[in-house]
Amino acid sequence: MLSQREAQERFARGLLDASDAAVLGHIAGARGMDAAAGLAVYRNNTFSNYRGALREAYPVVLRLVGADFFDHTADAFVRATPSTFGDINVYGAGFGGFLEGFPGARELAYLPDTARLEWAVHSAFQAGDTAPLDFARLAAVPAERLAALCFVLHPSASLIASRWPILAIWRTHQPGGGEETIDLGAGGCDLLVIRRGHDVDLEPVSAAEFAALAALANRAPLGDALEVAHAADPDFDFGACLRRHAAAGTFADFALE
Repeated sequence: MLSQREAQERFARGLLDASDAAVLGHIAGARGMDAAAGLAVYRNNTFSNYRGALREAYPVVLRLVGADFFDHTADAFVRATPSTFGDINVYGAGFGGFLEGFPGARELAYLPDTARLEWAVHSAFQAGDTAPLDFARLAAVPAERLAALCFVLHPSASLIASRWPILAIWRTHQPGGGEETIDLGAGGCDLLVIRRGHDVDLEPVSAAEFAALAALANRAPLGDALEVAHAADPDFDFGACLRRHAAAGTFADFALE
């Protein structure tokens, strides 16, 4: 005799992988519908909801591949990556990585990074707010301790690096974006995606700035971030970069290492 939890887990697995035999023995039909027909309705509604959530998060990918292929890919992703969240709005984080190995998507080498950019935008809208950086507290840090400062980036911030022109792809496929021809050989881009106020900004950054922000995002102290930035560009003005991002709200907090 299965426990209630075991029966629920078997139902969840069977719902996604179409294993009716593993499920039908534990459910009953309702409203004149037998168990198999009821399960089919439930399964169709489940996949429809997931497709809708993924379409909402990845509208550019949808436009690039078309509705039929997108839904086919979305269904495969749902089967391979069941949700572990109660909120469907936060489902879909690994879609870009999934596209890298999905048959039919491999020919579109720029698609995974485009999806990663879309998820960064989606996540930025979903991220919570935070109090502004406490500049008075920052000013009180002794000069000899500045190199040990570890900044915390705003919860909405993501860093996306790609060898493809994904910013141009994203912009062209926005509503009203036109039909601009994208030169896939134009080179890649490094981007900071962050919500500033009510808007999400996609900000191109230099290689040195990206290296510095990536180090800070990984809680590296300022001294280490300075080193990686200057390794990318010895002439990079690290101080100006830091002041600009502090003023713009890129940093939410800091701590001493």
